This record gives sequence, structure tokens and C-alpha cells, in this order.
Amino acid sequence: MRPNSGGGPRGFHPAIVVALFVAVLAALFFADIFGGSKPDVTLRIVSGSENKALESIIKEWADDEGVGVEVKYLGSVDIARELEKGAAGAYDAVWPAHSLWIAYGDRSGVVKDQSSILRSPVVLGVKKSIAAKLGWVGRTDVTIDEIRKAAEGGAFRLAMTSATQSNSGASAYFGFLYAMSGRPDILKLADLEKAAVRDGARALLKTVDRSSGSSGWLKDAFVANPSRFDAMFNYEAIIIEANQALTAAGGEPLYMVYPSDGLAVADSPLGFVARGGEEAEAKAAAFAKLKAHLLSEPVQKRLISLGRRAGLIGLDVSSADPTVWNPAWGVDLKRAIAPIPTPARAVIARALTLYQTELRKPSLTVWVLDVSGSMDGEPIQALKKAMRLLLEPEAAERALLSPSPKDVTVVIAFNSEVAGVWKVEGNDPAALRGLLRKVEALSAGGGTDLYRALDEALRVLSDYNGRGELFDRLPAIVAMTDGRSSDEWRNAFLRALRSSSFGADVPIHAIAFGKADEGQLKELTDLSIGRLFKARSDLSAALRKAKGYN
Repeated sequence: MRPNSGGGPRGFHPAIVVALFVAVLAALFFADIFGGSKPDVTLRIVSGSENKALESIIKEWADDEGVGVEVKYLGSVDIARELEKGAAGAYDAVWPAHSLWIAYGDRSGVVKDQSSILRSPVVLGVKKSIAAKLGWVGRTDVTIDEIRKAAEGGAFRLAMTSATQSNSGASAYFGFLYAMSGRPDILKLADLEKAAVRDGARALLKTVDRSSGSSGWLKDAFVANPSRFDAMFNYEAIIIEANQALTAAGGEPLYMVYPSDGLAVADSPLGFVARGGEEAEAKAAAFAKLKAHLLSEPVQKRLISLGRRAGLIGLDVSSADPTVWNPAWGVDLKRAIAPIPTPARAVIARALTLYQTELRKPSLTVWVLDVSGSMDGEPIQALKKAMRLLLEPEAAERALLSPSPKDVTVVIAFNSEVAGVWKVEGNDPAALRGLLRKVEALSAGGGTDLYRALDEALRVLSDYNGRGELFDRLPAIVAMTDGRSSDEWRNAFLRALRSSSFGADVPIHAIAFGKADEGQLKELTDLSIGRLFKARSDLSAALRKAKGYN
């Protein structure tokens, strides 16, 4: 055998090694030119969750253009809060469901070059058999007041998102106000002071059986548990998605009712956030290309195929696929859809405050908080900070989470035992601050037994149920933990939950923090049609989102 000559590996001639090295360098060079490396510019977009279905369109464009795109999905209020930061915000573009959130949040005028990409009316989707029984199938003149009377009469269980946390709920709510104000040219502050307007909105909102902080989550919950829901206010596009899933599973579809006197339309505006900086010109150019792409004829047709209304005026769905735009589902492509006008910022702000503090159905929230030994140090400080956001009146007001006079707030602290149970009925600032002081005095220590604390939460709810008051409110348990609980109390709690007369109608939302056992928490949320939130490093955001679900 010939000995290895030169300094290369055995079996490789030095010339071959050099050639391979040059080839690798060339590959890296050309990859850098043709987009294989980090893009020259990255657009950071904050968007409503309803646009998740359009992610592939954005990604394809970004890949073709060699532009980086990062999309963060936030609730409507969070998007508005980001815009309040002005040029100090973290995003280059904003894409909420409705322009009212730009009007509400953009106080410094940083949003430029704004255009509506698509539109989707906010409709009532009700099981078709119920719609037929009510005589609504084929009708185009169903009013908000008719919907209220049917819901009050028990014709269906109504679900909708929170008006202060999600655009579909806000849009439906503004439709209620507009209809009950007699369909004015535009909603004014004086309209909101009318007793008939407030009483009508309060009466309709009182019929809400399940609340949510997310339009998409509400749809998913409906599809997964059709026996537990009858009707929901949501986007036309979301109802189409729900019906596709329901019918594919052999279930009953929802029939869409377009309120004749209070129809809101999400206009999905995409706007550039002028933050300045070294990359401002490049980001503006990239944004302009993205917007042009989304408004191009091929993409607009693709949006229509996904159940979105698109086109030059945003409502053109001519030649639409009837398997998507199914007339049997109540889809009405022939009627002229006239959305309610967007009111001024002061009216938006006042209406949202009224919703949160006076008009919505009151809530009964049981906060079950882990104070076990693993929460010592930074974790328990994060917990206390998060609870300040909910119990400090000024902070709650900024987040549009203020309690109403009929709300009930319960805090149960636990480790291996129940460490404390405290309750505040109503929204007295002194009482809420007193509850906050109890939370801030908590210290971490001991083991972890969430199930024992949840059993105590059931007992609290049972007291209200025994007095016939539980479902005068929207009840919910929100459980936060950073560890795995002992199984000692698991079976006993699950038996108590299943055997209770109300357990099936009370969602358990769970917040996973630190090294929480997500399997244990998901079992609880699945049983109760609750949601699992993953706090990661921001417990405040997770608790605030969870509060938006009741």
C-alpha cells in the first residue's frame, strides 16, 4: 500500500482537499448572495390571531424576496398598547382585525401607509336546526333585538369573545350599541349615555354562556365540543372554517345570521409603523412590497378561497367557490353589506370602559396560585407582579380588566396544603388592594398539590351554586403552577368535578410556569373546555390573557 504523502487525511490528495475547501467557500459565498444567509432586512409584524391562517402567504413572499418576516400574534388591546409606545415600539408593521384598534392606540400618529387587506363581517353563527326553528333560515332582516329575545328565551347558548380583549367581541358589541342607538350616522358619546342603549346591551350580554379572549380559540372549542355550544358571534371567515371542520366530522353546521341593523365588518388594515432608525428606509420599502403583494389579484383570489372577502372594495366575492361560500350555511353573497361606521377614539374608549365595568356579564374568577418551594425567589415575585396587574385598580384599568360591581374575585394560595382563601365581591378599590396585600405577603415553601386547591375552588363555587347565583356570572377557575402535583388528591378531585351539578359548565384555565407538568394541566383544561397558557418568562401576560376568558 502506498504511504500517505503530504499533510492531508489518509486517502486524500492535498489538491483534492484544497479543491473541496474552495468549493465550500464558494457555496457559502453564493448562498450569501442568493438568500441562504441572514436577510438584509427583517420586518417585525404584530398581528391579530385571525391572520394565522395566512402565514403561508407571508412566508412564500418572504422566501421569494429574501426578506425576513417575524409575526407576533397579540390580542386587540395588546396591539393597541403596542401602538401607544409610538416610535419606541418593537414592531415595524401592524395588522389588527379592525382599524378601530389603530384609531384607539396610535396616539402619536406613527402608523403610515395603511390599507385594508381583506374584510370579514362579524356574524351570529347558530346551529342550523335552531335557526330553522326560529324562522331565520333565508331571512335577511334579523335584528339585534330579535337575537337578544331569542337568547333571553333560552333558544340557544351564546358564546362570544370579550369586547375588551378580542376584536370579534368588540365588533359585535359595537354593533349592539349601534343598533340600540337607532342606527345613527355615527355612534356618539351621547348615545352611550342613553338608558335604553345601556339596558339593551346589558340584556344581550347577560345571555352570554361562554366568553373567550380569542376568536380562533372559541372556534376550536366549538368544533371540539359541539354538544356544549349552540351559537357564537364570530367572523364570517371563522364560521366558514368551523363549518368545514364540523361537516367533515359529520356534525351539524352553523347557520350565519347577518344582523340587519348592527353588522360590523373587520377591515384587517395593514399599516407601516414609522419608528425611524438606520433601517427605516429599507423596512419601508420591504413593507410596500409586502402590501402590494397582498393586494395583488392572485393573492386576493387566494384570500377569497380561504373564506375572506377581498377585492377592490374589500367585499367582492364574485365567482366564489360554493364549497367554501356555501349558501346552505347562510352565506349571503348577493346582499349589499354596509358595515357600521367606526366611531371616534373617545367613543371607542368610553364604550370599552362601559363594557368592562357596567354592561358585560359579571365574572366569578377563582385564582389558584402555586406558592410551593420551587416558586421561591424570582418566580413568586413574578406572580405578585402579575396579580398587581389584576388587583391594583389603576393597572387593571389600563389593561381594560377592571372588575364590575358584581364581579367576584377569589384567591386560593396553595403548596402541599391550601395556604389561604380570600374573596372580594365587587370592585371596591380598598377591598381589592387589601386582597393584593395578602398576595404580596405570601412566601414560598412546601410541596405542590394543585388538586387539593382545586377541590377547595369547587367548594367555593358550590356555595354560589347552592344560592342559585353561580350562573348569574361567568364562572372560571384559573390555576397557575410551576411543578408537578402529587396524584394523592387527583382522583378525588376528578370524581368531585364529574359528579358536581355545575362542573361541566365551569372552565378550568391553566397557566404553566417554569417546570410545570403540562400533561396534568392539559387533562384539566380538556375536561372543562378551558385553555392552557404557557407563561414562559412573562407570567403577567399569561394571567392577563387568562382573565380575558371570563
